[in-house]
Amino acid sequence: MTITQLIYVLAVAEHQNFTKAAEKCFVTQPTLSMQIQKLEDQLDVQIFDRTKKPIELTDVGRKIVSQAKNIVNESYRIQDIVDQQKGFIGGEFKLGIIPTIMPTLLPMFLKTFIKKHPKVKLKIEELTTEEIISKITDGHLDAAIVATPLEQENIKERVLYYEPFVSYIPKGHRLHHNKKIGVTDLDLNDMLLLEDGHCFRDGVINLCKAFKDNTNDKFQIESGSIETLVKLSNEGLGMTLLPYLHTLDIKDSEKDNLHYFNDPSPAREVSIIYHKSELKMQIIDALHNVISGIIRGAIAFQNVEIISPLPK
Repeated sequence: MTITQLIYVLAVAEHQNFTKAAEKCFVTQPTLSMQIQKLEDQLDVQIFDRTKKPIELTDVGRKIVSQAKNIVNESYRIQDIVDQQKGFIGGEFKLGIIPTIMPTLLPMFLKTFIKKHPKVKLKIEELTTEEIISKITDGHLDAAIVATPLEQENIKERVLYYEPFVSYIPKGHRLHHNKKIGVTDLDLNDMLLLEDGHCFRDGVINLCKAFKDNTNDKFQIESGSIETLVKLSNEGLGMTLLPYLHTLDIKDSEKDNLHYFNDPSPAREVSIIYHKSELKMQIIDALHNVISGIIRGAIAFQNVEIISPLPK
């Protein structure tokens, strides 16, 4: 039994196809098939039911794949130990970022990180929190930047910063002349929200429901981007809430529509998350240090109350 054979097994289990798995592993399909067959012969079991389309794991195959993930991860740890001993920070690193964080945070830290750690090859994907959790669990992401807490047993969280919510209230709205906003002023019935699947949406709903138990979930408009919400709000279709970093790009002509909350300001906790196996920790530490160092100059708020992104 070899690590390579287990990697091939995991690839077939993921893609449910020998040809696609071989392409993923950069080997020919006959080579991959032969190695898996050798492993099955050695164990005297069938890992895959090849009569099914797409290919399926057998009952014992599912147990083997579960253990193979642990073994392959532990084998990668050996290289991690060597890299850390040498002080080497480099290699491919797959990072996920949720849509409400990507456009504001990435431009702030990416250039600095690349300059400071030129040997790291970052592969960055914009993904929902649900997709990120799945990919970290399956080993397809090394880390991610999301709103926390997530309460996932196999995932560790390290806080990067706390980002306050800011109200965007257009002229003509009942709250526009308020210098500051209280949480009890909010009403979901005139709130523009992100569409389902965004954790920032869930945070806003949790914030409103905490103070208005009788609020229903009938919204006027839902959108896929914060920029669209601002434009809709400017058309008089309602108010919205923005993460603080998004307010830094607001046009000068629109800044009068920004209204801050009374202390403690509601905020989201933004963290870098990774699998509990703690692979590639030297790169995770480097990302944490660069981002937290840069963000200190952008967010000066201290008195905040964290709003959970978990749907309720």
